[in-house]
Amino acid sequence: MKKLLYSIAFLALFSCDSDKFDSEVQLARLFSDGMVIQRDISISVWGKGIPGENVRVSLAGLVGSASVDADSTWIVELPKSEAGGPYILQVNEEKVNDVYIGDVWLAGGQSNMEWKLKSSVVGAEQEFEEGGNPEIRFFKVPNSYSAIPQTELKGGEWKVATKENLPDFSAVAWFFAKRNHAEKKVPVGIIESNWGGSPAEGWTDLEILAAQAHSYQEEAKDILANPEKWEKENLTNEKRREIRDLQAKSPDSLVANEVSSMEYNDSKWRKITLPAANPLQHIAWVRKKFSLKETGNVSLHLPDIEQMAFVYLNGKQVFYKDWGKPFDDIILPESNLLKGTNVLTLRVVNTWNNQPVIGSPGEMYLDQNGNKISLEGTWSYSNNIVEPELPIVEFYAFKPGMMYNAMIFPLAKYPIKGVIWYQGESNAGRHEEYKEVFSNMITNWRNIWQIGDFPFLFVQLANFMERKEVQPDSNWAFLREAQKNTLELPNTGMAVIIDIGEADDIHPRNKKDVGERLWLQAKNVAYGDKVLSSGPQFESFEREGTSLKIKFKSIGDGLQLKEGEELLGFIIGDSKGDFSKAKAELIDKSTVLVNLPENLANGEIRYAWADNPGVNLVNSIGLPAEPFRFNFE
Repeated sequence: MKKLLYSIAFLALFSCDSDKFDSEVQLARLFSDGMVIQRDISISVWGKGIPGENVRVSLAGLVGSASVDADSTWIVELPKSEAGGPYILQVNEEKVNDVYIGDVWLAGGQSNMEWKLKSSVVGAEQEFEEGGNPEIRFFKVPNSYSAIPQTELKGGEWKVATKENLPDFSAVAWFFAKRNHAEKKVPVGIIESNWGGSPAEGWTDLEILAAQAHSYQEEAKDILANPEKWEKENLTNEKRREIRDLQAKSPDSLVANEVSSMEYNDSKWRKITLPAANPLQHIAWVRKKFSLKETGNVSLHLPDIEQMAFVYLNGKQVFYKDWGKPFDDIILPESNLLKGTNVLTLRVVNTWNNQPVIGSPGEMYLDQNGNKISLEGTWSYSNNIVEPELPIVEFYAFKPGMMYNAMIFPLAKYPIKGVIWYQGESNAGRHEEYKEVFSNMITNWRNIWQIGDFPFLFVQLANFMERKEVQPDSNWAFLREAQKNTLELPNTGMAVIIDIGEADDIHPRNKKDVGERLWLQAKNVAYGDKVLSSGPQFESFEREGTSLKIKFKSIGDGLQLKEGEELLGFIIGDSKGDFSKAKAELIDKSTVLVNLPENLANGEIRYAWADNPGVNLVNSIGLPAEPFRFNFE
């Protein structure tokens, strides 16, 4: 009778879960077919069950057992194992198939880590042609957030790196994993836990944040004190998100065809000037008429659109641009064009900040056989006549601790080799706080995993935005410095990518070099291979009259210029803080000479100090020099 009551209680405990259980144990979501378990460290297997029942776990000849605790949880520890597989993980009557033991890495951060191979990544087609690798597997943690620490993930499953699955994997993590497998000859598992646009404080324990005197301290304290209030608002916010996303996803086709047709009367719409003004909000519908003498060979050039866009020509949809996809020139179907007057209609939605963007100067036109028809100027615009305005959705996920509670804390018993991390863009405006919050986040994660100071490898921000030779007040430069200073923590490594960013895109498409530079860091930090893993690093300086000799380390066979004959990237500041471009030159394999202005008694030298600095100093294997600054006298 007692066992029957426990069984009833167990079923009631999970009655709200959609899963069905065929045995007396339930495994955590991470334990599923295709999983990879970390080698050379004790293995934790856990889940839920009927209190008092025994749980027996076996894997690769290893056996362990435990009893289910009164709170219905259980955990079994198995001895460490060498790499190998495939194996079967047996837990009572439950079987998890196709299990490998190898190296497991957590891939965290924001959109540049989240960025998928299929999203116009340089070299992705070759990866698709090669067809993946059956011994590399990815587990994508679904985006979720909570004011209360969670014990289980909201979903997710292990996926083998097949040709079909590969396009949806993190590009950076894939190139990293590929090198890990090739060089260490072991299966590799990647746990993706990342979220585009997310700040570091969202990935950190609330109790730590509440103790820090930073801009988010009071909010962290409030969430800690009133978690139920925040959970209620989170649920309400998600309902608004569902409504918004449903509205944004696609219009009613009949309505869309009507409002994009030549016959539609848009006299009640506003008149706006694009791209000079951008008053766009909600679901932005815009229309513009143009005239043609002939109907053939007409392409649309409109690369600057954020985020999603539906393109209509004379009442027919001719193109759809999804979030994260480039808007390449498109050939307008000749069958949809008319001699004389035509109408081009766009439906644009930006769910990131509710501010759609259409066009930029000189980049809005039709091209017919080399003749450009400008689309700049007056357009008709509406955001509430065709479709209702979008509900306001807050970024509660990015509040202190919210993602940590739902996407990191539930992972903490799963052994890992280490973390690869690409984040910082969202914290650039608060760079003065970043070193402390980022360092505390790393320490926080290491503490909850309880496997020591595991390797934590991160990417320094790429070059981005308008190129400026002199920009001493750059937030991105200060954020890069905060990242560099985080290297004070043990077992950390930083991949520098100051040379592969893109001025007009915060998401550089060269993810291969990013992943492989992270791997070089891993070889040093995680595996002790003692390879050259960083670009030239400032070591020391010596003043000689009106010049400075700057010594570098991590140079390999010597300093080089990646391109050109002039050494770029150095600026010099005087005692008043006024900066100007500095003339610099290589004088030997490890030294740069910087010329100083006459009568300059003291000042400051900075290298690669701008949002998007022009730089060309590399070491013998082509890795770029790290940004730095120092004072001299």
